[in-house]
Amino acid sequence: MSDRVASTYFEPAGPRVLAHRGLALDAPENTLLAFAKAIAVGADYLETDVHASHDGIAVVSHDPSLERVAGRKVDVGQLTMHELGRIDLGHGQNFSSLEAALDAFPDARFNIDVKESAAVEPTIAAIARTRSAGRVLLTSFSERRRRRLAELAPGAVTSVGGAGVLRFRNAAFLRSPASATRALRGGLALQIPERTGPLRLVTRPLVDLAHRVGAEVHVWTVNDPDDMTRLLDLGVDGLVTDRADLAMEIVSARS
Repeated sequence: MSDRVASTYFEPAGPRVLAHRGLALDAPENTLLAFAKAIAVGADYLETDVHASHDGIAVVSHDPSLERVAGRKVDVGQLTMHELGRIDLGHGQNFSSLEAALDAFPDARFNIDVKESAAVEPTIAAIARTRSAGRVLLTSFSERRRRRLAELAPGAVTSVGGAGVLRFRNAAFLRSPASATRALRGGLALQIPERTGPLRLVTRPLVDLAHRVGAEVHVWTVNDPDDMTRLLDLGVDGLVTDRADLAMEIVSARS
């Protein structure tokens, strides 16, 4: 992908509700049904994950293995997309390709966590075929992988990887905008847990510094309504949640 497009990912203004793997209350996670249920309660953002199939297609799946969701001790990368598409995940759902998900919900914005290096180019190919660069955010725990995604999809926005998050947290401790900008390295979002072990990541200084340098803060995975309210009061821009239904009620009431 070489043509830069204008991203609409951060339109309209937040706060944003990012439906973590869709809304999987009465649907298997990361399926088209789960995404449809999230859309039905008003969520505009679908958070999902991708691995690569054996035949090099970006597959919507959080885990590398099928064991947890399908009871099979086999990896996503060992099966073709055709084979994955025939596996019963419940409620009439099967594994979906990223391309099919992007096609199925053309008005939704997708937050895509690329779980492995083998999935980078298949992800970019799916985005290119569906002309979706302007409505996706690409992220990965690997900062190197995240930068590669940004290079291959210049129209897409990205969220900082794990190493960048820690550098940004240090920049917030020092209250240094210059260090914060260096930590972002072109990323426009910090997608982080409230804390990691004993270390608190989401603080007022961090949120304020992110806004000062033009980045958003999205916190995962927030399912308790009291926590949602507290974090929104702190100024965070997005909630990554398994309970998009509850989060939408809170956000709608606040607006």
